Amino acid sequence: MSETLLSTTFSMFEAEPFSERCRAVFDRADHLLIGVSPGNSYFTSRRIAELVVWGREFFDAVDIVYADLHVDAQYAASGYPPEQAERRAAKEVKATRRRIRTAVAEAACSRVGVHGLSEFQDRPAYRELHREVLHALAVDPVLRAATEGMAGAFLRSRPAGADGPDAGQLAAGVEYIAAELPFFLDTPALLGVASSVSCYHVELPLTPVLFGRSEGLRAVPAQGYAVVRPAAVPQTAAAA
Repeated sequence: MSETLLSTTFSMFEAEPFSERCRAVFDRADHLLIGVSPGNSYFTSRRIAELVVWGREFFDAVDIVYADLHVDAQYAASGYPPEQAERRAAKEVKATRRRIRTAVAEAACSRVGVHGLSEFQDRPAYRELHREVLHALAVDPVLRAATEGMAGAFLRSRPAGADGPDAGQLAAGVEYIAAELPFFLDTPALLGVASSVSCYHVELPLTPVLFGRSEGLRAVPAQGYAVVRPAAVPQTAAAA
C-alpha cells in the first residue's frame, strides 16, 4: 500500500450509524460489509482501497460483496435488448470484480474477503433469508413501496428509463434488490461473524424500514447500518 494512501485514509471518511442500536453494533467493531454494485461510478478502485484501509483501522474484519445476480435484467429493464443486456452485464461484473481485487491488493490489509453475490445463492442461510424477503415483499406494503421506490429511482436514472419503468421493468429492479437484502438483514449468519455493519455512502430508502421499525421484516439485533462517506473538507475562510 502506498504511503500516501496509508497516511490520508484514516481521516477521509465519516460514519453515521442509522440508530443507537446500529451505533452499538458499530462500536463492537466486529465486521464491516462493503456492498458494490456494477456500473456505480462512486466505487473507483482508489475509493474501495481507501474504504478497506479505513474499515480495517476500526473493524476486526472487512468483506466486500459485489452484485453479480440479475444484473442483465437490470440492463434489460433500462432498455437494452436481451443479448446486449447480457453482454453489458457480464462486462460490468468482470470490470467490478477486477477493480475490487486491484483495490484490495493496493490496500494490503489482512482479514479482507471478496465475494460475488452468486457465491451465496445455494447456501441454506442465504436461501432462507431470501425466502423471507420474497414473502415479506408479497405481504408487507411498506417494504414493497420502499423497494419499488428504490428500484424505480434507479431505473429512471438510466438514459432509457427517463419515462419511468413499466411493471416488468419494476419487477426486474425489485428482484435485483431482493437478492441483496439478505446482507442487510443478517450478515452474521451469512459470513459467520459475531456482528456486522453494512455500509453505503447514502441512506437508502429501505434503511428506516429494515432498521427503524418494530414490526415486519427487519434486521437482526447483530446487524447494523451506517452511512460511510468522504469527510467534508473544511472551507478556507476567504481573505478579507
